[in-house]
Amino acid sequence: MADPERPNRPAPYAPMPVALRHIVSPPLFMAADIRAIDRQWATAHPATSLMERAGAAAAELAGMLASESGEPVLILAGPGNNGGDALVAARLLAARGFRVAVVSRAEPARLPPDAAGARAAWLESGGSLLTDLPPSQRYSLVIDGLFGVGLQRDVTGEEAYWIAQVNGMGCPKLALDVPSGLDSDSGRIRGCALRADHTLTFIGLKPGLLTADGPDCAGEVHLDTLGIDPADLPATPGIALTQLESRHRLPARARNSHKGQFGHVGIIGGAAGMVGASLIAGRAALQQGAGSVTLGVLDERIVVDYCEPRLMFAAPEKLVGTHLSVLAIGPGLGQSTRAHALLTAALVAPCPLVLDADALNLLASDPDLAHQAARRSHPVLLTPHPGEAARLLGASSTDIQANRIETAQHLSTRYHAHVALKGAGTVIAHPDGRYALNTSGGPWLAQAGSGDRLTGMVAALLGQGMNAGDALEAAVWLHGRAVPS
Repeated sequence: MADPERPNRPAPYAPMPVALRHIVSPPLFMAADIRAIDRQWATAHPATSLMERAGAAAAELAGMLASESGEPVLILAGPGNNGGDALVAARLLAARGFRVAVVSRAEPARLPPDAAGARAAWLESGGSLLTDLPPSQRYSLVIDGLFGVGLQRDVTGEEAYWIAQVNGMGCPKLALDVPSGLDSDSGRIRGCALRADHTLTFIGLKPGLLTADGPDCAGEVHLDTLGIDPADLPATPGIALTQLESRHRLPARARNSHKGQFGHVGIIGGAAGMVGASLIAGRAALQQGAGSVTLGVLDERIVVDYCEPRLMFAAPEKLVGTHLSVLAIGPGLGQSTRAHALLTAALVAPCPLVLDADALNLLASDPDLAHQAARRSHPVLLTPHPGEAARLLGASSTDIQANRIETAQHLSTRYHAHVALKGAGTVIAHPDGRYALNTSGGPWLAQAGSGDRLTGMVAALLGQGMNAGDALEAAVWLHGRAVPS
């Protein structure tokens, strides 16, 4: 409870940028949330500038990142509050003995009040402003303060030229709040974007840093809350999946246990020429701890997996009617008449159902199947890549990638399902409106069979009794943590 004798005095603040990997499940804030928090702070604490705090945090991290070459720090200051943060950092770095070169073409009369104050303070401290990048100059660090969460247009002209020049420099690059040109809500690039080695984001994490083009542009993400009490922040539906929580972990197995206690997983797929997909899924399910796994392979010539003989095989029409802990259908399924009939039968199975690959393509092509899937009483989990998501929604892959979070939430609502929209920063959306952005993984997952492995992992966790939403989040995170071969 606030002290009634100190109603407007915020808690003491010391810069403390923290790497994202050290924070557990931090909330995600859209640009509108951040603007609302800024307004609320200004009303409650008119004498305490968040810009000064942001600049102090930036100077603190910049001091650690700048190379020891003795070359100056280059700072790009834009026309908004992001530029003001950069100018505060410039003043504080210069006071610590760093040589600083500030480039800005912002018109003083059009600056927001706090940014105008930061500009005046920089000039009063003896600083100067350049209107262009100095030619043939080397730098110990570049600080990007051109554009933040307020960017509403594509970056063009002189700023685009500066970004291209900085992207070609060999020194470390630190972006403030978000890399210039990156949409902080969606992670899509607006025209062009700076590619930072580090991004220091303020108050709370922005989803665009973690999905679509965000991971390639942001580098290592750091957060400084600027001393704002988390209790004063609004509730948001999204989190960054940085580590597994207790809800993502199965209880320790008793020594006095048997395979029947850890689930019977059924996997249907493996048409001729695509059997490998179902084998990969089955092997992954066993590796993730499923008590037993039976494959219903459409290619009837396959009756054993010599690399993993623990896998059992059954006719898919028989397997779909078997009492199972969980059923997954799709890896290597194909889109034949037989595949359609198997999916129809799977949709009435009295257990959690994981739909992937061609099962999703069949749903997209048959409104009756889609309607059945949305009306199931048992949990449904969808694991589409952007192309499959596009077919499910009658859109293009470009549309899907332009707003991955919105897409995953739309699919979750339409199918009343837990959805993992795969890709850079996989989006996991739940029917209750919550979502998570995964932070594990990398480009090594972009290969055939990767999605089949995820299907098996999800099915195994479901079969062992984990809640459907938690199982999907845990499987996605663990899948990303796998060491590339």
